[in-house]
Amino acid sequence: MWLGNVDPVYVDKPQRWDIRLVQRFMWTMGPVSSLYDFLTFFLLLRVFHFGEARFRSGWFVESLATQTLVLFVIRTVGKPWQSRPSLPLTVTTLGVAALGVTLPYLPFAARLGFEPLPAAYLPVLLLLIVSYLGIVQLIKARLLRGAGLGLLL
Repeated sequence: MWLGNVDPVYVDKPQRWDIRLVQRFMWTMGPVSSLYDFLTFFLLLRVFHFGEARFRSGWFVESLATQTLVLFVIRTVGKPWQSRPSLPLTVTTLGVAALGVTLPYLPFAARLGFEPLPAAYLPVLLLLIVSYLGIVQLIKARLLRGAGLGLLL
């Protein structure tokens, strides 16, 4: 499928939206996302001692990467590594994340208020992204199991 490879469970029979499940996901993920923002702020300010422009760059990159790459986790009821997204979704999502990571290093970055990030921040950024996506997958799996969709996970 061009826009996305949909899990078979969604096309085998008509599905109804479970608004309570969506609400539980939102109520759970909102605080988790905020905790990651606070963790990122702490790391940028207290561990790396970034000034304003570097702080803006670091938070922008982390936030854009986590909030785009999370699409791979929430687009499926299964495990994201077992349910492959379509090529266009993969290319655009990874492209946006890659552009966000490279933006602070581009010649016009200063005009946007960005500053290059030190190499020491990049492994921390990767750890933040991977751990955030892992937590989202765990929360999704728990909520889906509670909704009776656990055999898909």
